[in-house]
Amino acid sequence: MAAFPVVVVTGANAGVGFGICQRLLFQLCTSTPRDSEPEPWSTRDNDLALEPPTANGLTLIMACRSIKKAEAARDDLYHLLDGHIKTLRAHAEYDGYADDFRHNLTIEVEHLDLAEISSVFDFAARVSKRHSYISHLILNAGIAPFAHIKWLVAIRQVLHNLFEAITRPAFYAQTVGELTDDGLGFTFQCNYFGHYVLFRALEPQLHNTTYAPDSRVIWSSSLGALPQHYNKGDWQHVKNEYSYEAVKYQIDLAGTALDLHALRDPPVDKRVRHFVSQPGVAHTKISGNLVAVGGLLDTLKLCLFYVGRFFNTRHHSISSMNAAIATVHLSLVALSFVTFSTIPTKSKSNGSANGSANGHSQTFKPVRFGSETDRWGNAEVGLTPVCDWEENKEYAEELLVKSSDLYDSFVRARQKSA
Repeated sequence: MAAFPVVVVTGANAGVGFGICQRLLFQLCTSTPRDSEPEPWSTRDNDLALEPPTANGLTLIMACRSIKKAEAARDDLYHLLDGHIKTLRAHAEYDGYADDFRHNLTIEVEHLDLAEISSVFDFAARVSKRHSYISHLILNAGIAPFAHIKWLVAIRQVLHNLFEAITRPAFYAQTVGELTDDGLGFTFQCNYFGHYVLFRALEPQLHNTTYAPDSRVIWSSSLGALPQHYNKGDWQHVKNEYSYEAVKYQIDLAGTALDLHALRDPPVDKRVRHFVSQPGVAHTKISGNLVAVGGLLDTLKLCLFYVGRFFNTRHHSISSMNAAIATVHLSLVALSFVTFSTIPTKSKSNGSANGSANGHSQTFKPVRFGSETDRWGNAEVGLTPVCDWEENKEYAEELLVKSSDLYDSFVRARQKSA
């Protein structure tokens, strides 16, 4: 019997993390998940055509800071899935697949606080003791250090370009100088480095061949990940007034560089692939300290999101289920369809590219897989570029070296104190 996937989702009890869990369950309870189908712009690499085995079951590990909230979210997931399966049973052509999946489903809850490196190591130790392999590591959790709204900037941006204001707002003031108890930049650790430590600590399980296909690590970025907010001299974003945008760009660079290593280095056992996704503009509580959730400003913001979606901005996913489509697609689609890190472009001269399939050229340009919707709210997967990759690819390698050195320092400290 094929091994069931073992999927870790950080920040799984609410927002996009909960949406990822729900969408993943709904997709996997059918033998032909819609989200596993390749996108029209996909290109197939036959040299890396290992398909995931048919395995009608799943172990889902919800890695959350609050066990109480995570357990309540787990109950909600079971309830929602049971209701969905009940709907499937009502169809005349129902084949019983969903009931088999439900029987083989296990949802586990584990404590994980990314603001404490010791918590990350403890989580990895507990999970590794119980599971010999991890098939998917979905690095969704994070914090947004938003302090208040800069109203004059907000008014100017809304009047100048409403759609940009509701897609990439430039008027969120952020806290500066906040450190964790580990002495690291708070936004840096909670969004990027804590996840980097988690990946490194679980590497043996990700490389374990009990689960045959290449493992997948999916990093969560943002539409706001822009290089102009990144300061290489302040890599932990302690002094950065745009630490959220900076750390998301850092994720773009690190995730892309890690996947290039996975593709270039001969695998000893199997590859651990890295992908970057972004949820679009979802209506979650991440900015709840700026506007009272459910209050007038929050309602106005939600209405503007729907206006943006109706005028086909593509990026306003709004619901957590829609915001999850890019990550779930990357979790389920055959890896032979996501081996590229390019945005396919047609030749201007004759509509086709020299020596390429489907009339597409393959100019290297790393991408994020993004959650998008049409104006009616139908979820789709799109691509957005990792900005200024050519200018920053050498720094991306430097970032990995610095991250590895910092990780090793925590490993040594942990061994010394044991």
